[in-house]
Amino acid sequence: MSVLEASDLVYLLPPYHRNFGKRLVKSPKLYLVDVGLACWLLGIRSIEVLSLHPLRGALFETWVVSEFLKTRLNAGQPPDLYFWRDNNGLEADLVFEIEGRLQAVEIKSGRTVTSDYVRAGQKAGRIAGEEALPPRLIYAGDENYARSGLRVMGWQSLATLTDGLKFPRPSPSSKPVA
Repeated sequence: MSVLEASDLVYLLPPYHRNFGKRLVKSPKLYLVDVGLACWLLGIRSIEVLSLHPLRGALFETWVVSEFLKTRLNAGQPPDLYFWRDNNGLEADLVFEIEGRLQAVEIKSGRTVTSDYVRAGQKAGRIAGEEALPPRLIYAGDENYARSGLRVMGWQSLATLTDGLKFPRPSPSSKPVA
């Protein structure tokens, strides 16, 4: 595993440890950073096969997390990305801090936003608390809008989202990340 991590083929997304409850999942989530390689290893060779594959949601989540990861690393910053899940299944797929405020992101692979997606995004936002930024939902559709206190973002807006999050840039005196 350490060789795969060192070669940047896999990423272990650690759980967020802020005390939102006593019974937290503490094992990291494993992502194969190269989603194309993951598809190849799963025998997925076309969009048609991917659209019906039972791991489509996991692959989409992997892609979104890897885009956030690449944004952080390309900015010369440590990843500082997390997930949060309790023992009852309440989960935020991605959690990170922006200027001291917590951002929760729910990731769904469907092309249309359902009420279940909205509820999941709202739950993810509640995890972060009152001082958190409004929760985000990234889905496989095309439209961007606000719905029930949730900022819904289509997959094509992911580059705009990661650029617009204003991750702190390293100061000129900072040492580069090795």
